[in-house]
Amino acid sequence: MTIKTIFLDRDGVINKDIKYLFRVEDCVFITDIFEACQYFQKLGYKIIIITNQSGISRGYYKEEDFHKLTSWMLKQFALKGVNIFDIFYCPHGPKSFCECRKPKPGMLLDAKTKHNINMEFSWMIGDNEIDIEAANRAGIDNTILIRGKKIIHNNKSKAKFIINSIQQSTKIIIQ
Repeated sequence: MTIKTIFLDRDGVINKDIKYLFRVEDCVFITDIFEACQYFQKLGYKIIIITNQSGISRGYYKEEDFHKLTSWMLKQFALKGVNIFDIFYCPHGPKSFCECRKPKPGMLLDAKTKHNINMEFSWMIGDNEIDIEAANRAGIDNTILIRGKKIIHNNKSKAKFIINSIQQSTKIIIQ
């Protein structure tokens, strides 16, 4: 049986993007992220995080630092009644030839294979056009780009929806 999934980018969607976040004390969650995820779960979606983490290959932090922060984040979600189904990350830099770094679809396709995900009924929520491109290349048409404080030109984005906050996604994803 296939499952439907909400894929979330991490930095800028789950937590404030401070560039190369790896310390617990620097993590600030985006307003309403827990409530939005609770809502997605009530609709029957699994939640998977898809994140580029080039700070590892650049030497800004170690893979163990990423895992330590991730473990803490998962506990924070669990305390709010949210189960993060899985996390996929790319530790490579922008000049690598890997297949996992967004905008390549590798992480999404790995998730699809591992969990038998129905991409037609799944969503990608990101804060960068590379999130949308990766989703489209993986067969996900349901995409949401969170503008946040960024200037995004609606006519240049391939996102199905462009919104200002994660909370607004609960008005779009209704089944």
